[in-house]
Amino acid sequence: MATTATQWLDRIHALPAIRDRVKIMNVCGGHERSITMAGMRKALPDYIELVPGPGCPVCICPEEDVFEAIQLALHEDIILVAFGDMLRVPVNVKKSQARTMEQAKAQGADIRPIASPTEAVKIAVANPDKPVVFFAAGFETTTAPVAAMLVEGVPANLSVLLSGRLTWPAIAMLLESGTPGFDALIAPGHVATIMGPEEWEFVVTKHNIPAAVAGFTSESLLAGMYSTLRQLHEGRYFLDNCYPQLVRSGGNPSAQAQLRTAMNVDDANWRGVGIIPASGFALEEAFSAHDARKLFPSYADEARKRAGEMPPGCDCAQVVLGRIYPNECRLYGVACQPRNPIGPCMVSDEGACRIWWSSGVREPAASKVQESAVV
Repeated sequence: MATTATQWLDRIHALPAIRDRVKIMNVCGGHERSITMAGMRKALPDYIELVPGPGCPVCICPEEDVFEAIQLALHEDIILVAFGDMLRVPVNVKKSQARTMEQAKAQGADIRPIASPTEAVKIAVANPDKPVVFFAAGFETTTAPVAAMLVEGVPANLSVLLSGRLTWPAIAMLLESGTPGFDALIAPGHVATIMGPEEWEFVVTKHNIPAAVAGFTSESLLAGMYSTLRQLHEGRYFLDNCYPQLVRSGGNPSAQAQLRTAMNVDDANWRGVGIIPASGFALEEAFSAHDARKLFPSYADEARKRAGEMPPGCDCAQVVLGRIYPNECRLYGVACQPRNPIGPCMVSDEGACRIWWSSGVREPAASKVQESAVV
């Protein structure tokens, strides 16, 4: 019989507190949503601190890529399609200009939200005389289907404006910084399903930090937390698979093969963070006929490629890196709310700020950010 969430909580409470504070980072925005909506922080012992990490693709999509998509849609006779959340991501422009793809659509650009690459193909097939550009932003779980779409063949009028990222390099960057801000890691189960759990072995072998791969249920997440806490208690660290229902050793070889065929890996910019080595996907030369950056005039603004391109006062980058909690942002609940998101973390259902707001946290933190920061 499977262990229930209540039983996992009982086991966690039965463990002795080995230190005053244990910080466990969850990488995935889906994990943060499950944790927050289930009220796990209040159910766990006081010494356990759950830190949201950099697992929101909407939050870290470079501002220059969103800007390029907006300008392309406004100035070229095309249909631009993108995953729904991306349409509300703001960029830094004058008030008279389109700040989001949603605003560009209101100004006359043909921009359509989609939920999957198959929808992009259908739109291209239905409009054979019109170029269709798929602004494809996301992590491995959304980039793999884009690769599969390209490998299987797409209409001649469909091209991709790619902004794909890998998850593990951001954690590697935090660990190599010397001040990672966490004592244990909950790795994303959906990414491990595709790429294999082995991607996260470096957390244990290189940095001597316990880690567990978890799914999205309370049972799986609490199992992962229990595993890492027990590892800390026993001083024996390893990567535990707490999502065996879907995560298998080696991951999904077919999806990985399609990624290797359609894409290569380059250094890439993360919004508000900067360049992270070997963290971005780029289209292989064999697919240049479907590379929007090669088919259309460049609307890239090189001046936007900087680490600090969040709007003034926005601390989304610090939230993404687990350095402050969402309600410790200077704009949280004041200028920045879901109806008027100033920063990207308030846009997506995987953004920590939006998740906290949806759970009922509507006020900014009373204490100073420096005193109550996560790291």
